[in-house]
Amino acid sequence: MYPAGNLFIPAPHGRLEAIYRPKNNQAERVALVLHPHPLHSGTMHNKVVFRAAKALNECGFETLRFNFRGVGHSTGEYDEGRGECDDARAALDYLLESQPHAREVIVAGFSFGSIVGLKVGCSDERVNKLIAIGAPERMSNLDFLGRCEKPKLFIHGVEDDIAPLAPLEEFLATLPADNGFQLVRIEGAGHFFDDHAVELMQAIKNFVCGNSAGH
Repeated sequence: MYPAGNLFIPAPHGRLEAIYRPKNNQAERVALVLHPHPLHSGTMHNKVVFRAAKALNECGFETLRFNFRGVGHSTGEYDEGRGECDDARAALDYLLESQPHAREVIVAGFSFGSIVGLKVGCSDERVNKLIAIGAPERMSNLDFLGRCEKPKLFIHGVEDDIAPLAPLEEFLATLPADNGFQLVRIEGAGHFFDDHAVELMQAIKNFVCGNSAGH
């Protein structure tokens, strides 16, 4: 039997495999969480993605995770980020159609997923806040962030050797002072935040919980 809470979202290339277990269709806070690189074993089951979704759940958000094209039971093939942005838009449309009362919408992503999330979230007026975990600054041109004033949280391990912190710091330093971004550095953490899940989740909660803490 297919796991409870797993479903398929229609996509132009066929379908996207997703995990979505809302309590009801009356949520005011929703979040889409995007996984790391499809060609490097990235899936919606990644532990950083799971922890991010859990932190958002604990702040009262209904979350949707899904597999990009060509991953797991999702159809299609890897498309170097272009098609993956389309996948994220399809998943976001599905999430917001299922939760018509949503007033706070977050797009979060880890590594490759953080780049996709920033691109999709900045360009979609329905999205209020963005979370980028372990963002690989050198993977894509991020100049568009200079025009994106939505609140943005960057969480990065100081010891990250896959997506080094320094290039991201250098890029963020070029953004306008009123750009709305925060950078949380987690000491001792590498790219996958091994042994630092608590700090990762707390950083997310500090950014999003507000008066929903404890729900």
